[in-house]
Amino acid sequence: MVLPAMASLLKVDQEVKLKVDSFRERITSEAEDLVANFFPKKLLELDSFLKEPILNIHDLTQIHSDMNLPVPDPILLTNSHDGLGGPTYKKRRLDECEEAFQGTKVFVMPNGMLKSNQQLVDIIEKVKPEIRLLIEKCNTVKMWVQLLIPRIGDGNNFGVSIQEKAVAELRTVDSEAAFYLDQISRYYIIRAKLVSKIA
Repeated sequence: MVLPAMASLLKVDQEVKLKVDSFRERITSEAEDLVANFFPKKLLELDSFLKEPILNIHDLTQIHSDMNLPVPDPILLTNSHDGLGGPTYKKRRLDECEEAFQGTKVFVMPNGMLKSNQQLVDIIEKVKPEIRLLIEKCNTVKMWVQLLIPRIGDGNNFGVSIQEKAVAELRTVDSEAAFYLDQISRYYIIRAKLVSKIA
């Protein structure tokens, strides 16, 4: 039972209520279309993508790409630092010289920029939009299920618990998809660090 003082606070402007109802109807129709049409078609599309040769690689050496990075000649060190076999060399101070040359150090790859593995880039360019689309459509369905949850006072606790489990599953799908999207960025970051170490 709502107290009379609270009832006056809970009144919603009619214009706002109409906009909320319109939003609810739009989300409902969009989510129903997603569940009935979009997801089954996308399932078949992704199933055929999984059968493409680019993803069915049994030997990982097939996707190996040459780094095209020259290996420098090994540096031979003489044992002249003990002072017995020749003239002694003093270390020069470079502090004065460093002030004369100001600016940014430039590191250049002898053969130009190191290119990414084109096969991996092709896979990423195909998968990345699909992950983004999954996150977007999953959020729409999650909002639809949340809008379907009845108010607490309606007494349909069993239906509410099922809907809450559905929302939890959708939240899991959303977070896992975001994790995979993050892994793509991590791949490029780790690759850049490795290239900077060997270059």
